[in-house]
Amino acid sequence: MQKNRRALISPFLLAASALIVAGPLSAASAAEVTLNIASMNDPFGAAMTKLAPKVEAATGVAIKVDIMSYGELMTKTSADFIGDTGSYDIVTMDNVLTGQYATAGQVIDLKPWIEQDAAELDLDDVYPVVMNSLGGYGEMQVAFPFSGYANVLVYRTDLFEAAGLSAPTTMQELQAAAEKITDREKGQYGWVANGQKGPAVAQDWMQYNAQLGGSILDAEGKPAINSDANVESLTVYKAFFDKAAPPGAVDYDWGGREQAFRQGVAATMQTWSVGAAGYGDPAQSNVVDKFAVIKAPTGEGVEPKYGIGGWGLSINEDIAEDRQAAAWTVIKYLAGKEGQKELALLGAGGFVRKSTLADPELNAKYPFLPIIAESFEKGDGDYRPRIPEYPEIQDILGTAVNAVLAGDADPKAALDDAQARAEDLF
Repeated sequence: MQKNRRALISPFLLAASALIVAGPLSAASAAEVTLNIASMNDPFGAAMTKLAPKVEAATGVAIKVDIMSYGELMTKTSADFIGDTGSYDIVTMDNVLTGQYATAGQVIDLKPWIEQDAAELDLDDVYPVVMNSLGGYGEMQVAFPFSGYANVLVYRTDLFEAAGLSAPTTMQELQAAAEKITDREKGQYGWVANGQKGPAVAQDWMQYNAQLGGSILDAEGKPAINSDANVESLTVYKAFFDKAAPPGAVDYDWGGREQAFRQGVAATMQTWSVGAAGYGDPAQSNVVDKFAVIKAPTGEGVEPKYGIGGWGLSINEDIAEDRQAAAWTVIKYLAGKEGQKELALLGAGGFVRKSTLADPELNAKYPFLPIIAESFEKGDGDYRPRIPEYPEIQDILGTAVNAVLAGDADPKAALDDAQARAEDLF
């Protein structure tokens, strides 16, 4: 089949082309092969590296994990796919790229193998929303879910108690609490989020937008970026920044946001559940025993649907068939009950199985797991539209939303311009 050579992430295309240097990996038997895994530098990367000996013992296949930043991961995997080099056998796939992976013809469809090994995989144990949003697209399954995250709210219990506040259950309560707790003279702020131009602010705002009742696409799957609901949610998002965020938050990405909460600067933060374990670690956090993890609040009158994100495992279409078979064996272990628990114990932070989230040992170690489980039951993996055009839409929104936060545009004008640009994609 002729593959679509469109780059997975268009901004990385030129850089990716310069990295095409290696030839295809040679075929080998499963017992002899070492598979190369391209991994995001989320906690699961280090956990996979630690788990490698057990993976080999269980499957007969050795793994080498190449851990990269998001940009480097996109650049190197795009180069590998475009150049047909087969340098990586397994690729961790961000769930927002499902549409791109499904239409580009660069990874294999796992559906036949999933159906063949359904009993072994115990698919009823995998949350349906996770199965779909971390690799499902139409009739295809381009990745098997591996590390699912729930969007949650973390808040400072001590500061809320001192202010006479209860845990927020709606977005309106969150906004009021964030403003009340903010005391600029003391350097205490009620809220923090991503503001940095690009993917950081686009992704954070899309989550708030969904919680406030907005949507990036209409019922027919066409851009609806400048809808009244979206304009209102961006107005609320800016108000959060203006009235409750730390100075400089307009330039924060995920790391800056997380540091503001862990250092005790910000009292509330919506975040992916993967980071929750770190808030109780004295080596990483100044708020140990002073925080709680709860479900992300929605706007008054908005049906609760909790944002789902995370990563699946895909198999490179360019590698030899025996390597593909070996890769599938490794994926089954990493996504299976034994592998998932081992990864969780190593601090991987992502979950896909009901049995893992219900495990007594893990619940004793991570008491917030029931929040993740409940979020998965009502999860929404499509608030960031998992369509082939997603990377371009993310770029458009990343510019528009940051301009509003920086005071360079008002919400209506910024989203009108973003709508016009998005329509050109369709």
